[in-house]
Amino acid sequence: LDFHGGGGNANGEMGHSGFRELADNEGFIVAFPNGSGRFEDKVLTWNGGTCCGYAVTNNIDDVGFVRALIAEIEASYKIDAKRVYATGMSNGAIMSYRLACEASDIFAAVAPVAGTLNTAQCQPAESISIIHFHGTEDGHVPYTGGAGPDSIAGIPFASVKDSLDFWLNFNQCPSSPQTDSFDNIQHDMYTNCINGTEVQLYTVIGGKHAWP
Repeated sequence: LDFHGGGGNANGEMGHSGFRELADNEGFIVAFPNGSGRFEDKVLTWNGGTCCGYAVTNNIDDVGFVRALIAEIEASYKIDAKRVYATGMSNGAIMSYRLACEASDIFAAVAPVAGTLNTAQCQPAESISIIHFHGTEDGHVPYTGGAGPDSIAGIPFASVKDSLDFWLNFNQCPSSPQTDSFDNIQHDMYTNCINGTEVQLYTVIGGKHAWP
């Protein structure tokens, strides 16, 4: 599942993430759901906990929606239930993190892009792998946390460090990562966590609020 950012829609996410083409080439199924809003197909958001917009204000049950969506996909297509993943941009990334907290029984891993862990309580039922992508100059969801100068939501966000620290602790990962750098990327990888899970972070040095 590939979740659009706040104020966007499925068509926009389909256009910039590249997963549609990758799925065709590699032979996996990708779904681009729409969030909710005052309009049917634009200015849509996800209820990721503290963010964002219409979905939070109206307490939309997006976790329930995702569970129903996956059940419908599994009923229609040949799905490996042990290899179901979520990713998303910004508010979509925040939604991915909420699914890691509340639907770890159906997701093997989540891959948030430019969004952090912003749920009041995160109590996963099972360990789950995380791979996070974030730019150091993100003005909407700051790398170091807080309310960004370009923020539309106007709320303080958790930092990348705090978000990752939760999963490192929950997954009982090693204290030090394997690290390598290339171009403007620093890659930190924590392997050998509980139940074969991993936690990885790709830091885009100088990166903005964007899909890398």
